[in-house]
Amino acid sequence: MTNPSSADRAPTGTVVEAMGGPAAVAALAKAWHARCLADPILAHAFHGGVHPDHTDRLAAYWCEQLGGPPGYTEVVGGHADVVRMHSGNGPHEQMDGRAVAAFAAALDDVGIPKEPALRFELIAWFTWATALLNHRWSDPSEVPASLPMPRWDWGGTDGW
Repeated sequence: MTNPSSADRAPTGTVVEAMGGPAAVAALAKAWHARCLADPILAHAFHGGVHPDHTDRLAAYWCEQLGGPPGYTEVVGGHADVVRMHSGNGPHEQMDGRAVAAFAAALDDVGIPKEPALRFELIAWFTWATALLNHRWSDPSEVPASLPMPRWDWGGTDGW
């Protein structure tokens, strides 16, 4: 009997752990945001400016969703607040696609491991999260106040 390759084994631990931990998520958030600001289509979303701690907050938000500690909800705010901030801007498919492409490129920028299962989950999560944030509710007032923070693991997320 031969040992299975790493690609054949089921992933263990959280997605955040497989990425390299919270520091890797923080580097990814910074790289993705830099790519967004450099892109003429994506930069539009940031034309009004961002909070001085935007990338740190973004990293905490991503980290919590991907199985890390609840740093966002314990320190910054709730998931409903983030969804409200992104809702009501109408369709913008080109921007969404470019955001996902920038995310995929940023994975390489910061050396996130290239294991196929990890890359699949990260790109699936980011695509899903982009659609949820931007398009599930057409008006911020429609977002439920008690919206829980979704948790994404190796099988996606439940309840959404």
